[in-house]
Amino acid sequence: MNKLSRSQISAIDQQYIWHPYSSLTSPIPAYEVTSAHGVRIELSDGRQLIDGMSSWWCVIHGYNHPTLNAALHEQVERVSHVMFGGLTHEPAAKLARTLVDLTPTGLEKVFLCDSGSVSVEVAMKMAFQYWQSRGVTGKTRLLSLRNGYHGDTFGAMSVCDPITGMHHLFHDVLMQQVFSQAPRCGFDDDWDEAYITDFETQLSGHCDELAAVILEPIVQGAGGMRFYSPHFLQRVRELCDQYDVLLIADEIATGFGRTGKLFACEWADIAPDIMCLGKALTGGYMTLAATLCTEKVSDGICQGEAGVFMHGPTFMGNPLACAVANASIDLLLSSDWSERVQDIQSQLQVELAHARDFANVADVRVLGAIGVVEMKQAVDLATIQKAFVDRGVWIRPFGKLIYVMPPYIISEDDLQLLCHAMLEVIASLP
Repeated sequence: MNKLSRSQISAIDQQYIWHPYSSLTSPIPAYEVTSAHGVRIELSDGRQLIDGMSSWWCVIHGYNHPTLNAALHEQVERVSHVMFGGLTHEPAAKLARTLVDLTPTGLEKVFLCDSGSVSVEVAMKMAFQYWQSRGVTGKTRLLSLRNGYHGDTFGAMSVCDPITGMHHLFHDVLMQQVFSQAPRCGFDDDWDEAYITDFETQLSGHCDELAAVILEPIVQGAGGMRFYSPHFLQRVRELCDQYDVLLIADEIATGFGRTGKLFACEWADIAPDIMCLGKALTGGYMTLAATLCTEKVSDGICQGEAGVFMHGPTFMGNPLACAVANASIDLLLSSDWSERVQDIQSQLQVELAHARDFANVADVRVLGAIGVVEMKQAVDLATIQKAFVDRGVWIRPFGKLIYVMPPYIISEDDLQLLCHAMLEVIASLP
């Protein structure tokens, strides 16, 4: 096929392509990308944008990294894909061993899957099949936190916030789960046992029908970019043990250093029964996720009636994805990522503090390489997106939230430019 012109690409995009959370009758502009290097995305008109989103939080090493490029080139010369049913390969074996070594103690079994949402589906299915295999047939629901977000597939949608979340339109066709209040304790707040009261009430009142609790540890992401106390997570772990309910930690957005710990569960020094990983797992190069569980969970499933776990994606354990995941994790661990994330946090705290003086701002909060400005009113995406692009940055807000989660390699100067553009646009809003 001949190379398409810019106008052809734009016309095809507007006529045929359905972008995430977008309208085909009233589309907002989609900016054509021709290349990306480091923390910069280059548009077809030559403009370069400093990326403040890490392409939805996954490009932690920046774009076009030579180490990750080399891993893909080397693997594609061997085998790009082979079915995982009855076959295995070195990239998957290395990745599984690494994930077991890095994640909290006790997570010893690894199920490789396609995406974050699928990882959540797998975790839910693991929890349900575990209890069914043990002959406990009544545990068919999950307890989730309000303001949580776990993905766009049907099982994952059912544990997202049912009212303020993005999936309330599907309420009547989703599994009806149990919800407790979102954590009311900020990350640094002194602990008050009242913060856990509603959670314990829901857990104790429904424990006979609950297969698991599912939550995003420490940071509630797309459901509100809210940070909560590690003590809350500690108490959740204790209560799950007390009421004999499994705990699923959704670390898809928080895993691999984003909060300042390698995994957010480390803030509370707890280990879940099941953990979901994705996003930064491959450094943003390939779609890949993983669901880890304890031997208790895997034994419970495999010693039951079916004798096997009833799931198997076509692209499970894709060698290309596993190879670049291994390279990405090695790159992260060989770097000073912890110090770098701390530096990003410190600069975000200083730079974004100015937004507290704006009349249209409700709150400013920072944790690790996450900086959030919460507005008093929802922003118009098309208008604010153009304003950011015109200032040479890529920031994609949603609702009332204007936030950045930049690649860890971002320089002090580029982060300053990113924050200054953010403040300029916020100051211009009503």
